[in-house]
Amino acid sequence: MKKPVNTMRRAFTLVEIMIVVLIIGILLNIAAPSILRAREGARARACQRNLKAINGATEQWAMENKKATGATLAISNLVGATLYLKATPACPNSGTYSSTLSVGSNPTCSIGTFGNAQAYDDHTLP
Repeated sequence: MKKPVNTMRRAFTLVEIMIVVLIIGILLNIAAPSILRAREGARARACQRNLKAINGATEQWAMENKKATGATLAISNLVGATLYLKATPACPNSGTYSSTLSVGSNPTCSIGTFGNAQAYDDHTLP
């Protein structure tokens, strides 16, 4: 006579699956703030690069047009295929840059410092 073959299958229990899901949830809760902070920091750095480009273009415009500190100009005077900036820079956080610029002062973004002490997300020139 043949002995019956054990036909039981091995599988994960509901409790084991719930524990794994719980561990994944805890890891996501730990990692999410860091990921969001890194994203905001990258956007702020991109905005600062745009502000530096606008500032550099303003200074170059002032030198070529023999303008003194305090002279004002519109950002449209800097943007064009043959001018100082090929396209109007845009803030990655949907902020807006000052449309009137002054020689010798830094351009500004409407977002600014987010009203907090965190330097990683400032949309201002250092």
